[in-house]
Amino acid sequence: MLASIPLGELSGHAAGRILLKQMYEQHIGGIMPEIAVTPRGKPYFADSGVHFSISHTKCRVFCVLSDRPVGVDAEETHRKIDLNLAEKILSETEKERFAREVDKRSALLKLWVLKEANAKCAEVGANMTYLELSTYPGYMDSFVAACFIPHTDRNLFPNSIQE
Repeated sequence: MLASIPLGELSGHAAGRILLKQMYEQHIGGIMPEIAVTPRGKPYFADSGVHFSISHTKCRVFCVLSDRPVGVDAEETHRKIDLNLAEKILSETEKERFAREVDKRSALLKLWVLKEANAKCAEVGANMTYLELSTYPGYMDSFVAACFIPHTDRNLFPNSIQE
C-alpha cells in the first residue's frame, strides 16, 4: 500500500516516520516494530516480515508498505536536473530510450526515480513491476514517482512501462 502526505512544517524524515507509523497501525495493526538500518543505510523493521520504503521531496512524503521488499522514490516535476547526468547513470538501453524522448528533463527525472526506487529494493528490484505515479490523483501532477511493487504479472498493470 502506498500513501502520501504533505510535509507541512516537518522534516522529510519526521514526516516519513509519522506516515509509516500511521500506515503500519492502520493496515498491519499493533505497535510498529523498531526500525533498524542495514550497513548500506537502508531502514527496515527488525524482527518483522513487513517491508517499507520512504521518499520525500521538499513538500511531500511518500511511503509504501509491503509483505516483500519494496522501493519508492519521488521527485518534484519542476526540479532542476543536469542532463549530463544521463551519461553517468543510465544503462545503454536507458540511454537509447532517453535519446528518443522529446522532453529530456522530464524523461531523465522519470528514469532517475525508477533507478532510485529500484536501488531501494535492489535484492529483488530487477524482477519486479513498477508503476509510474505521475498522473493520478491530482496532486501527483507536481511529482514524478516510481514504486517497485512485489508483483511480476505486468498484465495486471497495463499502464506500466514494459521494456
